[in-house]
Amino acid sequence: MKKQIAAANWKMNTTLGQATSLLQQLKGQFPVLEQYQQIILAVPFPYLSLAQTYTQSLQNVYVAAQNCHHKASGAYTGEISVEMLQSLNVQYVIIGHSERRNYFNESNALIAEKINIALQYNMQPIFCCGEPLEIRKAGTQNNFVTQQLQESLQHLTAEEMSKMVVAYEPIWAIGTGETATAAQAEDMHTHIRNWISKTFGISVGSALSILYGGSVNANNAQEIFSRSNVDGGLVGGASLKAAEFVHIVEALK
Repeated sequence: MKKQIAAANWKMNTTLGQATSLLQQLKGQFPVLEQYQQIILAVPFPYLSLAQTYTQSLQNVYVAAQNCHHKASGAYTGEISVEMLQSLNVQYVIIGHSERRNYFNESNALIAEKINIALQYNMQPIFCCGEPLEIRKAGTQNNFVTQQLQESLQHLTAEEMSKMVVAYEPIWAIGTGETATAAQAEDMHTHIRNWISKTFGISVGSALSILYGGSVNANNAQEIFSRSNVDGGLVGGASLKAAEFVHIVEALK
C-alpha cells in the first residue's frame, strides 16, 4: 500500500528556542498514525539531532534533511554530506526543491548525482519537481516535468526507484498563497505516476508515494489529499504552526 505522508519543510526558519518549542508542541499533538501513514520533519541542519531526540519515541515519525552535497566528502566548506546525515540517523533528504534549483542553480544532472549518493548511503530521497508559471500558462507543464523526471531519475533501477518519494510542487504556488486546484494536482500526479509505471514497471509506479507541495494548509489539505493519486503533502509555511500542521496530518487518507 502507498504510504500517506505529511512532510514538513521548515526551510530557513526558527531559532533554537523556536525549534524546541515547535517540536514540543508537535510531539504533544500528533495523532496516532495508521501503519501506512508517516510524518516527516525536514528541519534546518543545526536542529537535526534535536528533532531526532523529540521524535525517536514516536511511531512513524521521521526526520529529514533539506539538502545534501553530491560528493561523499572533501574540501567543500559549509556543505553537508550524506554520510554526515546518515551518522545522525536521518533517513530522508529533500533533493531538487525548486528553491535549490532557482536560487542555487541546481541542474537536473546535479540533482541526479545527489540522488545517487543518497541511495548509496541507504537514505530515501524526496525528489521535487514542478513547473514555473510561464510553463503552466503555455500548457506545457507535462513536458517540462517529464524532462525533470527523465534527466534526474531515468538512470535508476526499478529497485532504486522504489525507495524514492516524489513531491510535485508547482513553482507558481510555493509561498504565494496560490494553490493548484485538486483537479490540477491530480492531473499532474497521474502524469507522474504513469511515467514512473511506464519507465520502472506498474508495481513500482502504483506503490510510489507522490506528494503535493505548494501552499498546502489546514483549509485545503483534505480536498487535495482526497484525490486518488495524491498521497499527502510537502508543507512549507503551514508546518511552522503546530496546530495547523497537525490538522494537515489529520487530513491524510
